[in-house]
Amino acid sequence: MSLPRLALAISTALLFGYTIVGCSTSPRSVSAASVKPDTDRKIAPEFTLKDADGKVVKLADYKGKVVLLDFWATWCGPCKVEIPWFVEMQRKNKDRGFEVLGVAMDDEGWEVVKPFIAKMAVNYRILAGTDMTAQAYGGVDALPTTFLIDRTGKIAAVHVGLTSKKDFEDGVEQLLKDAPPAGGITVDRDGAAVPHAGGAK
Repeated sequence: MSLPRLALAISTALLFGYTIVGCSTSPRSVSAASVKPDTDRKIAPEFTLKDADGKVVKLADYKGKVVLLDFWATWCGPCKVEIPWFVEMQRKNKDRGFEVLGVAMDDEGWEVVKPFIAKMAVNYRILAGTDMTAQAYGGVDALPTTFLIDRTGKIAAVHVGLTSKKDFEDGVEQLLKDAPPAGGITVDRDGAAVPHAGGAK
């Protein structure tokens, strides 16, 4: 990685108060301790993007679910390593209130993205990324850059570069087991947010 790209990768992590875990083709062993305590988490920036069917998608649509938000591209080698992991995680955890959202940053757009996701048998929603969205998340110059977002819409972890599968799994499992805030959000069996009686609407 060039020095400018490394600097931008580091700034992305530091912007959200996390330690960079590396941007290389070799996964690193990182424990679930990379998931920040709730008090240290920042609200994930909202976005409005379109999926492969042209439908408008907002991050707010997934409030009440644990979200793995992955910025990637078809030309990115480490992204190709991680995507099958995310496919497996989506299949295993979708009934527990978990969703993977992939944000494709290819300049060529759907022309190259649609054949790629078909070939990779991607089973989660892919969105067409924009420069505005990338800037909101710290620039996202280094790919992959992946955010774990908790049920309340806060960023619990940031991974820049190829991360170990276990670290993703441990982080997601920890967030899925976290209790919803008192008087706030309850999650039904489909993962939908349901306000408590007398709680936040």
